Amino acid sequence: MKPVRIPLRKRLLVRLLIASVLIAVCSVAATAWLAVTTTTRALREEQGQALADDMDILARLSGYAATHPDWRGVRTTVRELSARTGRRIALTTADRTLLADSAPRGTSLPPRAAATVDPLRTDTFSERGAQLSGTDPRVVGPYRLTAEERARVAALARKRQSCFSRHGVDTTLDLTPSGRTVLRSTDGGLDADYVPEPCADGLLNTLTATEEKALGGLKQLARGCLTRAGLDPDVPASLGNGHTGVDLQGTGRMPGFFMKGEGKTIRAAQNCYDDARRAQLDPYVAPVAELFLGGGDNGAAPRWNLSPANKTKVVGAAGLVLAVTVAVTAVVATRLVRPLRALTEAAQQPPDRHARVPVTTRDETGILAEAFNDLAERRERLEVQRKALVSDVAHELRSPLTNIRGWLEVTRDGLVEPDPELLAALHEEALVLQRVIDDLRDLAAADAGTLRLHREPVAADELLAQVAAAHRVAADTAGVTLRTESDGTPWLDADPVRLRQALGNLVTNAVRHTPPEGTVTLTARSDGEQVVLEVADTGTGIAAEDLPHVFERFWRAEKSRSRRTGGSGLGLPIVRHLTTAHGGTAEATSTPGAGSVFTLRLPAATPPQDG
Repeated sequence: MKPVRIPLRKRLLVRLLIASVLIAVCSVAATAWLAVTTTTRALREEQGQALADDMDILARLSGYAATHPDWRGVRTTVRELSARTGRRIALTTADRTLLADSAPRGTSLPPRAAATVDPLRTDTFSERGAQLSGTDPRVVGPYRLTAEERARVAALARKRQSCFSRHGVDTTLDLTPSGRTVLRSTDGGLDADYVPEPCADGLLNTLTATEEKALGGLKQLARGCLTRAGLDPDVPASLGNGHTGVDLQGTGRMPGFFMKGEGKTIRAAQNCYDDARRAQLDPYVAPVAELFLGGGDNGAAPRWNLSPANKTKVVGAAGLVLAVTVAVTAVVATRLVRPLRALTEAAQQPPDRHARVPVTTRDETGILAEAFNDLAERRERLEVQRKALVSDVAHELRSPLTNIRGWLEVTRDGLVEPDPELLAALHEEALVLQRVIDDLRDLAAADAGTLRLHREPVAADELLAQVAAAHRVAADTAGVTLRTESDGTPWLDADPVRLRQALGNLVTNAVRHTPPEGTVTLTARSDGEQVVLEVADTGTGIAAEDLPHVFERFWRAEKSRSRRTGGSGLGLPIVRHLTTAHGGTAEATSTPGAGSVFTLRLPAATPPQDG
């Protein structure tokens, strides 16, 4: 067979190298890209999330302080915030007396506070983003409306909303921390001072009794400061919406008073009212506290940039990984392809050459090469056996067929009368053909695994007696003594018919090779979980070089012997196959000039219990 030339691009070595290079390049590039991008993203997201969490923590605690006069119940809020954000949260007084801490007792505080929680002095954002002007809008104190006032203001707000709607202005109702209902535009752009002419009844912005009382208290607190600043405390001051000291629209500008005069005078009055308002609200809020967040500083999100030196390192490492991958792949692929090529060349040789492959490794390819060599050897032996089998079968069938054909032709031509002796001779030749065909059928069934056995407990001594009785006449005719011996009563797990056939072949073979006045002995004995059956004769024996071939098909020690004198050469192979089918073994030993012993080892059986 002409060797097949494989294109370079389809060779296994080239394909392995290309695949390895692509994998290495992709893996290195993907790893580097993922490492940089994911790390950068994770750092930025973590930093942004930390900032957002810190602002939320501060806003929540400021809201708690704005709505509670002390910190006694803040521990629950601290634990809730810590569980949600995963941060340690601690609150202390100004002198570091612990108020609440999410960490276990005894854990030291961070070196410095992250923020001060003071709802009356804050420059942070509210929980929804409205800019504060020094006071948390959730601090309402004495400005909180009563239930009756809330209901009245809400009704006025709904009435004004309906009026706004009739004039093409869409608004929503919003409840401020003090309980006052206010109007807001749906897009957030409604001017607090804008009121359509028909809707300006002045009722919604009218102060309630609670607000009037609180505003009066505020004026009294601011009076001393205004006097010291040279201002007339009795001069009306008002917000841009016209009502002193109250943020009726909830914009967070309270108490940003509007006063006529110079800017310096206005700022002085504003400061007086701011201080007065803090003094007025102070009893309603929790004391100033220090907020500690586990971990400490919140810096800006880091920038993840590779320096030229780091870029060189990354490129160098990637190149080194690529080079090593290519080198290792080339070495491995070469070692892998070499024995495969040898196997391919050997397999493409003609069947009659039976090429062998050198085994150079002990890995999978080496094992494959050994298996290929074993297969080649078995193929060679099978080819020899096949040729010998065809030749032997043709020879064994030719002789009886030739005899039958010759006698029939001379009888047809009238040269010989079909007397009883001629018919007996033709019958004998037909029996020879029948025995050859039966033997070949049994061997074919054994080879195909279709030889059926009907197992049952069999007494070995009775089996030997039956075989001896069947061959007694043939042994007496040949002048051979046939006897049996048994050590106790061993029991076999076997098919009695097939076992009698195997022992019969051995006895027939022994009688044939034993001279007159010789002896053929059948014995049985137990050997552990097996029963040993032996057929021993005192015949001519088998030469040592011929002993390994006695169980081969059509083998005869004397090549010149015919079927009529030496058998078909299939009896012993049938014995071996029948014994193997029973799960046993067949062996032969011999001493030239003294005789031979054929031994069958078969599984033992438990004797049946008498009923």
